[in-house]
Amino acid sequence: MEANPRWVALTAVAPVAWGTNYYVTHQFLPPDSPLYGAALRALPAGLVLLALCRRRPRGAWWWRSAVLGLLNVSVFFVLVYAASQLLPTSIAATVMAVSPLAMMLIAWALMSERPGLPHLAGAAIGLGGVCLMLLTGADGVSARGILASAAAMLVSAFGHILTKRWNSTGTDVLASTAWQLTAGGLFLLPVAAAVEGPPPALSASALLAFGYVTLVATALAFAAWFTGLRHLPSGTVGLIGLLNPVTGVLLGTAVAGEALTVRQLCGLALVLAGVVLGRPTRSTRAGRRLRPPVMNRRRDRTRRQCGPRRPAGAGSPTVRHHRLRPTTDSPPPSPPHPG
Repeated sequence: MEANPRWVALTAVAPVAWGTNYYVTHQFLPPDSPLYGAALRALPAGLVLLALCRRRPRGAWWWRSAVLGLLNVSVFFVLVYAASQLLPTSIAATVMAVSPLAMMLIAWALMSERPGLPHLAGAAIGLGGVCLMLLTGADGVSARGILASAAAMLVSAFGHILTKRWNSTGTDVLASTAWQLTAGGLFLLPVAAAVEGPPPALSASALLAFGYVTLVATALAFAAWFTGLRHLPSGTVGLIGLLNPVTGVLLGTAVAGEALTVRQLCGLALVLAGVVLGRPTRSTRAGRRLRPPVMNRRRDRTRRQCGPRRPAGAGSPTVRHHRLRPTTDSPPPSPPHPG
């Protein structure tokens, strides 16, 4: 897989859109209806993508869509909401910043995609940048909130690598994204009706916010993210996801009027350095393409050990026949028989 700048730029759309989603949700959407918020975010986005691709699941993709919808949409959205209610935003975002490492390890286990040293170094540097940028020494951190945030991180990492593995069989990325968003929204809708009662009344600004969250922060973002997972290494995609907290900080500075400190600037620089470090260089990709296959390397090693191969058409090597001489212990030859 080649880290083409086009796929990197397309994948970056997802974490940037998710970073803006925090501000839009906090400012314009009702805070007391998280299940309805998740269902109304996922289901319309899935239906929009379904109308664009005009394809239904076939065969194993019926149950695969259900599994991915539970992991990437239903369970993930609920856990993220619980973590955001129990933890400060900085702590929750820092826990989610471990996602690149989790994605690398899960991809190594499920797809034999061994993480390289640049990916591991980039993940460590990016995590340090997120900690420097967001951690403020908040007291009274909830253990349940930490567990919810860690569970959301692991569920999303596993669901994303599972999506990458199942999409590698040639399934259309837009279609598989539509199926799992629709399935996740359908799972959430009856649960929201049972727990939260009738859907909340929405103002005009809330409807516009829901339109943005549905079309940009969900439909477009998930489609771009899963497309990147198909064309890029998992470690590279995970590191691009660190742009999520960067976007949140910059948006809070530009729109909400929050002050950007020197510490936050240093953290932003470290995160960007980690993202750039985890991207394979041009020379690395060229060397990977020019590297001979395994069978050719084994054949070359055999030639070095056994000597050069004889050219085609050459005769067999000359064999010298030595005349045997009788030993001193052998009897003399008998005379010829007379007559």
